[in-house]
Amino acid sequence: MTFVIASKIFTCYFARTFSKQKSMNVVKDRKTWGELVGQCEGTDFYHTYDYHQISKKNGERPALIEYNDGDRRIALPLLIRDIEGTHLKDATSVYGYGGPIGKNIDSQFNNWDFGKKLEEFLRDNQIVSVFSRLHPFVSYQSSILQGIGKIVSHGNVVNIDLTKNLEQQKQQYKKRLKTYINKEAKEYEIIDGSCDNCLDIFIGTYCENMKRVKAKSSYFFGKEYFYELLASPQINAELKVAKHKQTGDFAGGAIFTRNNGIVQYHLSGVKAQYFHLNPIKLLIDHERIQATKEGYTYFNLGGGLGVHDQDSLFYFKSGFSNDYRKFCSWQYVVDEKKYQELLKQKQALDAMEIDKNSCFFPLYRQGTSTEIEISKINCLGNDR
Repeated sequence: MTFVIASKIFTCYFARTFSKQKSMNVVKDRKTWGELVGQCEGTDFYHTYDYHQISKKNGERPALIEYNDGDRRIALPLLIRDIEGTHLKDATSVYGYGGPIGKNIDSQFNNWDFGKKLEEFLRDNQIVSVFSRLHPFVSYQSSILQGIGKIVSHGNVVNIDLTKNLEQQKQQYKKRLKTYINKEAKEYEIIDGSCDNCLDIFIGTYCENMKRVKAKSSYFFGKEYFYELLASPQINAELKVAKHKQTGDFAGGAIFTRNNGIVQYHLSGVKAQYFHLNPIKLLIDHERIQATKEGYTYFNLGGGLGVHDQDSLFYFKSGFSNDYRKFCSWQYVVDEKKYQELLKQKQALDAMEIDKNSCFFPLYRQGTSTEIEISKINCLGNDR
């Protein structure tokens, strides 16, 4: 009898312990989300609760999927959204470089159980597909996602290696860039743009720039987005402004973020009358110097406008450095049958053939206001 009781106790204990070791949950509250992200390695502001809250659009619900496996942990931040006209859902990532983050994850990580539990979770919640932009400086993301959907390359992003000294960094500058920066240093003064007046001018300038290049609606952000971005202690964003020395005018500005050794060049805008001597070059150079002195490791300038490294935006950024990092996205069809049904419905509704060779994902959102544009996912830190 004693043996039977002891055996039952051991069995119950083992079951409870195993369930704690390997489990998948959804985190939605700010406190728990922040604690979980804080335990992970290589995190950036793109993974935070605050950034998901200010980035979500109508019909999108932020969720952090948490996976526990003993001393290992994975956190996958997503925006869950309804698929119009159905009871189904899909998931996407915020604007920027997201993807899964983890604790004690390396190249030897066996992701079989994670993949199995993730698929079960997604199917149970009627989520047909998942799209996420990945972070070029979180190297273990490929270990987490290996064999789960596919990882697609979209070209490179430009990094300034801040572990090198200032002179070594500047040796990588193209000669023409050095000339422009020297000219701009005589014309502009760099100031903190945290005052309300500077921020409002920056917002207006950014929107004017987007209109000028006929940018898609997804490139436009409401006024609250900028205010909340700069106010969040989780995001650590700063607005730097170039003020014209002679006139005192706002010439241009750029928002940079600083988190866990990583500086991100996020958004920028220039007044039309100062395009000829674009102050963004000087702003980036100023941020590079400050971040190096403060001990940061990476300065991500972002990439070009699409899947190729030949456009003018990438050319502009590559003038600062030849240290390129691969930028990829994760595309996962969870339920192939339902995915194909959605494609058929899309074709029937629009009376058109879907381009299955397109870079858009998921294809059933092709041509809609919520589609994922490759032109959007690789150009953070735009020079417009």
